[in-house]
Amino acid sequence: QLQLVESGGGLVQPGGSLRLSCAASGFTLDDYYIGWFRQAPGKEREGVSCISRSAIRITYADSVKGRFTISRDNAKNTVYLQMNSLKPEDTAVYYCAADRSVSHFVCYDRPNEYYYWGQGTQVTVSS
Repeated sequence: QLQLVESGGGLVQPGGSLRLSCAASGFTLDDYYIGWFRQAPGKEREGVSCISRSAIRITYADSVKGRFTISRDNAKNTVYLQMNSLKPEDTAVYYCAADRSVSHFVCYDRPNEYYYWGQGTQVTVSS
């Protein structure tokens, strides 16, 4: 069974850091591009960052550029989202998603481009 499991969320003060992990089971991530998304209460799900196969293409939402870093460790079948200088407006449920691609050059910030989704992990930034 193909699964994505996020971990690493929690409560952090403004200015703090968290590292989210997205671990895959039942398949290897080598053939997949990965996206991180977030959804705050009452808001639509938005793309945060994505990474292509082999990490050739990486994108970030403007709101997180310079603060978040996405990376992947195919040997560990895991993708990470390092989040620094967190702000209250980063509070949301964070999801990772994956889809398969032949190309090593694509990833997307649109949820409808992804087939597999994790269950989400809550990130709360508050003093």
